[in-house]
Amino acid sequence: MSTTSLDRIDIKILNELQQNASLTNVELASRVNLSPSPCLARVRTLEKLGVIDRRIALLDPAVLGIGVTAFIQIKLEKQVQTSLENFTRSIDRLAQVMECYLMTGESDYMLRVMAADIEDLEDLIVNKLSRIPGVSSIRSNLALKRISYKTVLPIDTNRPVTVKACANPSRPLERSPRPRYDPTGPLLSDAPIGLDTNRPSYSVERL
Repeated sequence: MSTTSLDRIDIKILNELQQNASLTNVELASRVNLSPSPCLARVRTLEKLGVIDRRIALLDPAVLGIGVTAFIQIKLEKQVQTSLENFTRSIDRLAQVMECYLMTGESDYMLRVMAADIEDLEDLIVNKLSRIPGVSSIRSNLALKRISYKTVLPIDTNRPVTVKACANPSRPLERSPRPRYDPTGPLLSDAPIGLDTNRPSYSVERL
């Protein structure tokens, strides 16, 4: 495993891009007090290191009519490798599952899911999650109100940051090709909210 240290300028670049990934290279360079060429070179290096994973557009779920957030605890019949792998593959295919964690404690998995309404959530639990082989119990809790939500990782320019690069990850992520950084203009793609193009239920109301 190799390591690479990030300096204060690298961290400034990351903080700026976390706040606004649509910045052009010229705008970014100005904000971190660099000329465009070395700024772009640093961004390319951060991409190659895997520090910058990808660039996305963050959509507003309320505007899109996705109004239900739930946290679901799932327990498997047996916590063996084949069951874990099968569950992981099944979860990856469900657009409503925004996050999934393998847990300690009574439950094996914790899911954060988003749905258009209660009926949509019920369909997810009854017709999809409960039919995954090996699932023994499902417990769900509805979120009444989101109090805090952040996408910016807490990296401090006053503290050294060391990047650890693993040459052979145990489970490489399966993704479409990453959108690369465009030095001439903004790039927004790969929105994390799963919108079903087969359901005409998403409507936007202007207040």
